[in-house]
Amino acid sequence: MSNADAAQDALYETMGLVRIVTMDPAGRAVLEYEARPGMCHSGGVVQGGFVSGWIDAAMAHAAIALNGTNVTPMTLELKVSFFAPARPGRVFAEGWVERNGRRTCFYEGCLKDGTGTVLAKATTTMLLMDKARVERASAAALESA
Repeated sequence: MSNADAAQDALYETMGLVRIVTMDPAGRAVLEYEARPGMCHSGGVVQGGFVSGWIDAAMAHAAIALNGTNVTPMTLELKVSFFAPARPGRVFAEGWVERNGRRTCFYEGCLKDGTGTVLAKATTTMLLMDKARVERASAAALESA
């Protein structure tokens, strides 16, 4: 297992990823997460950073589904609107393409609870980077640290 794979596995574990439900080549993705009590602040409400991260990840997976595994989607801008609190249990993050450019793309996404209620919606502007270039830069930064 490469360092990049190990880091990705650790990130998925931290974020509570249960499974990647679908990655549609048309530019859609659905990811299932387990919102854990340790992700909550007062009143058993999942902290907004997790909600934002879940939707951001779904939109990135949608970009990879459409553009291939040789790209790394880099978030340039992320806007999240929270409609209802996320609570411990299963949640589903969905992402889909709104407009896909050669390098700059626009995606949308949402987070739903197990009953299908929309808890949050998001939009993002992404830059599609060459995956090998991103990994080389990361390796160089780790070596110099």
